[in-house]
Amino acid sequence: MDLPESKMQERSYYQPTANSVENLPTVLQTFHNTPRVMLSPHWHAQVEVNFIVQGWVHYRMAGYELRLAAGDMVLFWGGLPHQMDDASDDAIYAGAHLPLVHFFRLRLPEEVPARLMAGATLLIRETDSSDGANFARWNGYTRSGDMVRAQHAVSELLLRLERVRFEPYALLPSLDAHAGQASAADPQALRHVRNLCDFIADNFLDDIDSADIAAAADLHPKYAMSLFKKCTGMTLNDYVSLLRLSYAQARLISGDGNILRVAMESGFGSLSGFNKSFRKIAGMSPSDFRRSGQGERPILAPVEPGTAPQA
Repeated sequence: MDLPESKMQERSYYQPTANSVENLPTVLQTFHNTPRVMLSPHWHAQVEVNFIVQGWVHYRMAGYELRLAAGDMVLFWGGLPHQMDDASDDAIYAGAHLPLVHFFRLRLPEEVPARLMAGATLLIRETDSSDGANFARWNGYTRSGDMVRAQHAVSELLLRLERVRFEPYALLPSLDAHAGQASAADPQALRHVRNLCDFIADNFLDDIDSADIAAAADLHPKYAMSLFKKCTGMTLNDYVSLLRLSYAQARLISGDGNILRVAMESGFGSLSGFNKSFRKIAGMSPSDFRRSGQGERPILAPVEPGTAPQA
């Protein structure tokens, strides 16, 4: 859905860069504003939730398109290419970029997590009037500077997402849909990145390396690493580590096992490697993370008006 040149000139638009959101994978970001049309797809290592307050928006996802109207809510994995390429003049949307640690804590219907990590979008169309007011309040709470309010907003948002098990929802595209539709970016590059992400999502808890990931997508390792870095701003190894660390954080928060067991079951070959990677991403040791109750006090990055993350 290409924008006419006159419409582009009238509208505020957004040109994603590789480091627009991707450098903050452990930060929760909330937004409630007018979306800017994106000139190209982007990726970020967080799960994204969008609620359309008014108007409509159009998305190009990894291999399919999606049009959302006021009252629609979606949840999708931002690690695959996505682009809001059109929107009504009166569109307003709200939502959040959720660090993976929150995603792994969500109690969603059994089929949902794997489908989301493989590129599907969870669509909830039968929302109610309270959702619009809640998203506005949650955004206000995260901007308040009050950590108690901020944590309350996170807890309410996660509970709202978990409520989908009691409501009608859809996972798009359907399992029998064709996965190779045209995309706004290089279709071949997008297919390669999606294949890489699919394999990582299915196997990040196992002993895999860049050669294994590249082979699964029928790519030369050097080309796979270069393409992934160019498209996502992260190396393949950093991406795998991020998923493993986020999974481990969720385990530590729940008190599920000692640190050595968590390290081994999160895909790390040694406790020293786990500690090093954990410090790099979380800024503290796993034991300090557990003792400090970090999971009960999320890292927040409220975004100033007009600079919200783009869907």
